[in-house]
Amino acid sequence: MSGDLTLGSVPPFYREVYEIVCPNQEQVDQDLFVQLLVKSSLPKPKVIQIWELADNKQGFLTRNGLYKALALTALAQQGKTISDQLLGSFSGQELPKPTLGDLSDLKYMSMRLRRERSPNLLGFSYQELCDLDTIKVELVPEKKGLILKHVEYEVTSQKYRSTVLRRYNDFLSLHELLLNRYPYRLVPRLPPKKMMGANREFIEHRRKCLKRFINLVSRHPQMHGDNLLKFFLTFTGSETHHKIKESFRGSPDEFMASNLASTAKDLVPMDTVSQMKNSREHINILYASVTRMKEVAEKMVLRATGYASDMLQFGRELGALGNDSINVSSWATGSSQNWKNLQTGFKQVAVEYSLIADTASDEAADSDKVLEKLSILMDLLQAYKDLSERHEKGVVQDHQKALQKMSQYKKKMVSASGQTTGEAAALEQLEQKILQQESQIANMENRNHFSQHCMQMETQLVHTNLDIVYEILSQMSSVQSKAHTELGKVWSNLIPKVNSMNKTQSSGPSSPTETSPVGSPVNNKTMAF
Repeated sequence: MSGDLTLGSVPPFYREVYEIVCPNQEQVDQDLFVQLLVKSSLPKPKVIQIWELADNKQGFLTRNGLYKALALTALAQQGKTISDQLLGSFSGQELPKPTLGDLSDLKYMSMRLRRERSPNLLGFSYQELCDLDTIKVELVPEKKGLILKHVEYEVTSQKYRSTVLRRYNDFLSLHELLLNRYPYRLVPRLPPKKMMGANREFIEHRRKCLKRFINLVSRHPQMHGDNLLKFFLTFTGSETHHKIKESFRGSPDEFMASNLASTAKDLVPMDTVSQMKNSREHINILYASVTRMKEVAEKMVLRATGYASDMLQFGRELGALGNDSINVSSWATGSSQNWKNLQTGFKQVAVEYSLIADTASDEAADSDKVLEKLSILMDLLQAYKDLSERHEKGVVQDHQKALQKMSQYKKKMVSASGQTTGEAAALEQLEQKILQQESQIANMENRNHFSQHCMQMETQLVHTNLDIVYEILSQMSSVQSKAHTELGKVWSNLIPKVNSMNKTQSSGPSSPTETSPVGSPVNNKTMAF
């Protein structure tokens, strides 16, 4: 076989590994290959030997080269002495499958390496962001406390397989710490705090807001793996909002801890300022449109809810009339049996109106899910607007103030240099202040460049998350199609039942005339307007 792999001999596992390591069908270099085979538990000399047999002196692995390396890895794990000739015995057979551990770990490692090599690219797809974690936030039914009762939430993380109880103040502490640690990142807003008289609607609205907040944070490329977030999602002790502050209050911000801080200037393109301005304008347009779409979605939920309530009430009234026990005598009805026929029909038709109400209620619930996705996008766009404001009012303004201060020092320096020798001490003091200010300005410039780099990454993060629009449109179409189809069926089934209620409709003498929908005679041949 000598290095060539027939298509039939490649097991699905090989293709799965290739798609993880090379999602864009790129080539595999040696560093990535060594990281890949760390999971094989083979000694490094053996890994290098496999590389040399698979790369054909090209300095990289193609798809077939990676497949060959995987086959050799499997054979090496079986204790066999590897060589090109060893693969020849598998001609026409499926190649052996190596043991590489959990492929989700391999996927994370591959993404991390790709991001490190391309620091100006986000390195995540929308689905990969969603796969980082999914967190449920459910209301704990009972309230605790003797005087001021508080609400607790059950927070469940899929990533950590943990379930913890949290209060609003715990989220508040997390939010405060995240802003301190990640001032140049998208930190979503929290819902407002309401001290007294929180009704059921307010509590449910807050629960949804907290759920959106914690999911956006847990799916952020930088924040998702932070010990701060892990503590919040896994700590099971009491007084969480105090404990989390005690543990993380002194932590440095991202700039101080990042290995990109000193080289951020090299990552910032020349046109960054104009690009940031264009992005802010674009985000503002998106924000305005999504705001209006969200308002429409809210109205759709309210309409479906109101329609369900109306139909349920209508059906109840029909049921009440059908069960009316008052004996209506012939004195009132004469020879007509209409009331008896109607009462019988009311009981049957009332059930159909209940089905209509149920269908509309389902539509309202499904439409609310669409609304939540729009709300997630709104929260993300609002976080971007907040970040832009922090950048302008924070780093940029601080930098400008420092430059102004430096200018003042230099003016004083020039002025003092023309004075008598008795001013030497003051002159030396000014020189010391200028040196300190220059150091401070250099640090601020680095922060400014780092902030600009983060702005680029956060802008890419917003655009990556715009894929949620596909989900919104798809889900909305599905909800409306399903609801209208089911409503149409129920209404269609209702027509013969309503017609059967009027048992006198087909009785009576034959007549050369027809009856119009409102009971007026209509000539068979002509109609006058």
